[in-house]
Amino acid sequence: MGKIRIKDVAKKAGVSISTVSRVLNNSAPVKEELRKKVLEAVKQLQYEPNLIARSLKTGETKTVGMILPDISNPFFATVFRGAEDYLRKEGYSLVMGSSDNDYTEEKRLLDFFISRKVDGIIFAGIENYNPKIREILLQNEKIVFFDRIYEGINSSYVVSDNVGGMKQLIKYLVETGHKSFCLINGNREAFSAAERYKGFKIALEEFGVKDYKCLFGQFTFESAYEMVRSLENLPDAIVCGNDIMAYGAIDALVSMGYSIPTDVSVTGFDDLFFNKYFKPPLTTVKQPQYEMGEEAAKLLIKLLRNEPHQNGVVLETTLIVRTSTAPRK
Repeated sequence: MGKIRIKDVAKKAGVSISTVSRVLNNSAPVKEELRKKVLEAVKQLQYEPNLIARSLKTGETKTVGMILPDISNPFFATVFRGAEDYLRKEGYSLVMGSSDNDYTEEKRLLDFFISRKVDGIIFAGIENYNPKIREILLQNEKIVFFDRIYEGINSSYVVSDNVGGMKQLIKYLVETGHKSFCLINGNREAFSAAERYKGFKIALEEFGVKDYKCLFGQFTFESAYEMVRSLENLPDAIVCGNDIMAYGAIDALVSMGYSIPTDVSVTGFDDLFFNKYFKPPLTTVKQPQYEMGEEAAKLLIKLLRNEPHQNGVVLETTLIVRTSTAPRK
């Protein structure tokens, strides 16, 4: 069989060539029944459109860039999968770049994606605001933030209810007899760290808890390990800014001869896939990671198609209780 052409797809689907073109380019509305026929014909014939020719004609590349601060964190990998799965169904390819929490690399990735004329960007930046973002928005480039909101920047975003999740966690700990707390958190300038700190403080004030301490570092295993090793007094509960930090905290506590949760309860935030297999299984606040990526992709597609959309999406979080915490006597 020779090269499959658009006319072959049209014949297979029983529609006109212009209908196939409208479906593939999203250039005009098409009845859902016809759209499904076209996509099924494309799949059966394994039709691959000439992307270069199409991009020259339509101004679209059917690619989206995604910038993550740290691909080694499974949280971001799961968000990426959610976005990729949705964009694939919409006919887009997702290209990922990891800044490794480096400001210069983040700017390079932003410049790279713009130079490659991606149709839009899904972005989770490092803690410090990058002025390149404002430049992108002024150029009318389409961008959706996830797990981040930057003060003074009016752009679409998808985040979790960090404040509500932390309040729910502290409520559970107080009600199970915990009276003293230490928050081991990421950089205080990071959006998620600031929001979780806010929820932590609000909850403690509501319950009248005075015995607490807050330490700020990085959202890493090593940072949490060092902060816990620096503690002079052991609280009833060590509340960590994310699950990776909780692993570091537990490792530090074990190296110091403590037992979890007999001597101290430890909690995380994210609910990474292997939390339930960790020893001890980790009590945490579940963020809908896959859904975060999916919602960010949906929002970006609406922006690209100039469809009505919410400016911001806030996803619910859920308390997950496992055996890294236990009631205090």
